[in-house]
Amino acid sequence: MTEPTTPLAEARGLAIRLPGGPVLLPPTDLTLAPGTVTALTGPSGSGKTTLLRALAGALPPRAEVAAGTLTVLGHDVLRLPAAELRALRRHRIAHVGQDPASALNPRMRVRRIVTELAGTADAGTAARLLAECRLGPRDGLLERRPGALSGGQQRRVALARALARAPEVLLLDEPTAGLDHRLRDEIADLLRELATARHIGVLLTCHDPGLVDRCADHAVALTSLHHPAPRAATPEPAAPAIRAATAPSSTAPRSGGLTARGLRVTFDRRRTGRPALADVDFTAPAGTTTALIGASGSGKTTLLRVLAGLRRPDGGTLTLAGAPLPTVNRKRTGEQRRGIQLVPQNPLGCLNPARTVGAIVARPLTLHRTVPAAAVPGRVARLLEDVGLSADHAHRRPAELSGGQRQRVALARALAPGPEVLLCDEITSALDPDTAHSVMRLLARIQAAHGLTVVLVSHELHLVAAYADTVHLLDGGRVTHHGPTADVLDAALPGRR
Repeated sequence: MTEPTTPLAEARGLAIRLPGGPVLLPPTDLTLAPGTVTALTGPSGSGKTTLLRALAGALPPRAEVAAGTLTVLGHDVLRLPAAELRALRRHRIAHVGQDPASALNPRMRVRRIVTELAGTADAGTAARLLAECRLGPRDGLLERRPGALSGGQQRRVALARALARAPEVLLLDEPTAGLDHRLRDEIADLLRELATARHIGVLLTCHDPGLVDRCADHAVALTSLHHPAPRAATPEPAAPAIRAATAPSSTAPRSGGLTARGLRVTFDRRRTGRPALADVDFTAPAGTTTALIGASGSGKTTLLRVLAGLRRPDGGTLTLAGAPLPTVNRKRTGEQRRGIQLVPQNPLGCLNPARTVGAIVARPLTLHRTVPAAAVPGRVARLLEDVGLSADHAHRRPAELSGGQRQRVALARALAPGPEVLLCDEITSALDPDTAHSVMRLLARIQAAHGLTVVLVSHELHLVAAYADTVHLLDGGRVTHHGPTADVLDAALPGRR
């Protein structure tokens, strides 16, 4: 007779809330056993990230346990002395957040990042761990810094770093967000192998049913905390708050759009290796949605950062509305900076952790003098409502939000100054399917009313097919196909899912 396995982690009726404020996690039960993969599912904002952080002994600031119990590796991690909690995290628990880049030292090279906790700094150990996470040593990857990696590469480097300490409990927040379907399946298989071969407990949050079906032994569904849906979910006239924030108010598309010619970007130029972008031509017609698709690491995020003025290209030119556009953001005029806004894949890096959500969204309104000072609080509340967040969220800080909520705050912040061009890097990857469609409908509504030009990086081809007018397919830093969405998807990706 097989003896029952002692759980690695167990929650019974665990509920977490902010003092005198909203519930962050409704009463939840969870059991994590060795050799298993458990998935936390549920709508954005239902408490998945909060539960994952609680298991790591890192509740959001001001949050408190309202009810229930939590035990991890035989310890009440929420009451452990600081020294014991640090030892537990260093040797037995590994956590990879939804914004992995925020945990990667930007000054370190990948080899050092991965091996820092492994007890050895040799390149062979780093290469082995990266290979386990489906990253090869090609193109000098070991010697790159995080800023020279795609979002998908950053996510896998963070996973390799977590595995270096040989944890007993592995906590992963949306581990395949921003990855293409092939890599999603590879990572799913890897997590299944890790749980079995290392006899560890893997707990992940996920909006992707394909990932859950492929690798999870158990699924725990969290219930909605009744956050409002984005306003685009129901047809209605253009909101006055948006109309005032997105001048001009004409429904006709603005002329010109955004174009790039001959863009070249090479990381670690002193080393050999293929460039991140190789003579890329790109066009986003005014008032349309243009999608950038391609495998993880193909150059999509690099191109978006060049368009935003955050990455200086080695060559090439940019044009906005027919006029030359400086490639470096600090050389652009105030109107050019207002007119092009970026929503990054990992929003934590663009949200000031010391400020409230209200202050974060209000800053571009005051910086660009979009509305009178007296009207700012009302505009902030409306912008939050437009992206599916209640006015109550204005009083929280980024660390008190789920990954999906932070993504929506980043979107509200980008929409605040009324841009002509909105650059969106995987903005729906951290959202459940219903919310993702609602956010895309919101952008479509604003676009129809004000001629907004949207450039969308996405691996979610069903959203691309539904909302994009044109598509550019990148492969190895080159645009291999471009044109109307249906034509490109049918010609270049006939087996798409």
